[in-house]
Amino acid sequence: MSDTLFTPYRIGPIELRNRTIRSAAFEGMCPCNRPSQELFDYHTAVARGGVGMTTIAYASVSQSGLSFERQLWMREEIVPELKALTDAIHKEGALASIQLGHCGNMSHRSICKCRPKGASSGFNLYSPTFVHGMSVEEIDEIVADFGKAVHLAIKAGFDAVEIHAGHGYLISQFLSPYTNHRKDEYGGSLENRMRFMERVMKEVMAAANDKVAVFVKINTRDGFKGGMEIDECISVAQRLQELGAHALVLSGGFVSRMPMYVMGGPFPVKAIAHYMPLKQWWLKLGVRLFGHIVAPTVPFKENYFLEDSKKFRKALDMPLVYVGGAISRRGIDEIMDAGFEMVQIARALIRDTDFVKKIREEKEHCSACKQVNFCVGRMYSLSMQCHTKCKDITPALKRDCEKRYSK
Repeated sequence: MSDTLFTPYRIGPIELRNRTIRSAAFEGMCPCNRPSQELFDYHTAVARGGVGMTTIAYASVSQSGLSFERQLWMREEIVPELKALTDAIHKEGALASIQLGHCGNMSHRSICKCRPKGASSGFNLYSPTFVHGMSVEEIDEIVADFGKAVHLAIKAGFDAVEIHAGHGYLISQFLSPYTNHRKDEYGGSLENRMRFMERVMKEVMAAANDKVAVFVKINTRDGFKGGMEIDECISVAQRLQELGAHALVLSGGFVSRMPMYVMGGPFPVKAIAHYMPLKQWWLKLGVRLFGHIVAPTVPFKENYFLEDSKKFRKALDMPLVYVGGAISRRGIDEIMDAGFEMVQIARALIRDTDFVKKIREEKEHCSACKQVNFCVGRMYSLSMQCHTKCKDITPALKRDCEKRYSK
């Protein structure tokens, strides 16, 4: 068993009481793009449950970067509400982080109030919608927005920020040859494709000014042919190390291309379709008919990104955070023994906010989460909830979840 998991860890200007972090898994708990009581209650419960740091997710740096209606949008007017949340988390002994990002082409005019923008023009099936490639002036604006969002995070009492540079969000859209077809200085070679990320990071590090720790979530690979593979992703990681990031969070996958590669398990077709509003009847029908084709199941296994992440451990000297299928004390100890400084946990903490406390007390503890991904399906329209605790789950949806237990 690892002897480091429950020891304090200092990174940048902060110190975590242990090496566990609630990962930046989107909660869907921010109606009107601001914190709710549900968000407050959930993260304070996770903090009370013993985690070292909990991450609020995902906060868009501008209105154009919103991908869901119930998503945070960083702006001055919500700072007092965020400060109340961070104060409550601190009172429970944990630190507070916030994930900052821009979704790029994964939005719709009805949500972001403009024509969605990305690294290049095209059509995004995820929304679905047409998008336009960003001008240099728009790039300048978004870079500045990242810096402003960091300043707001500091004002709101956060201890760390996590910059989202993976999963096919905007920074990732610039990095990946799958979504970046630009012919200017932001496209073509990997050096050019990293240019937007480099500008964002310089802005972020200047704004952070050693007042908050800066984490960056990146892909170990995009997860499909035509996307980034490990060698290019390691080059990106090495550049982030040079730019001064305090730690990298190693994930993988493209939400708009291979969503289940990100999390593993079945695509929750019935849950997504059930909770979608009736006004989106055409999308509900499309999900029911083609969901399994567009987002095929990727079998879940514990620590599913570990082998790829080990290659980054060998190539880098900086602190690394493992994320992906951490559901048991034994599995987490395997991660720590492989040389990772911290571990992020999502679904186990959706199922049970006391999961960290239990793996400290019970060396053989394993999460009861069955990875049926109902929580993900409900999150697309309402808030993230485990099917075992959801009060509005229908008998049919409950049977669908239970049917997947043995798969």
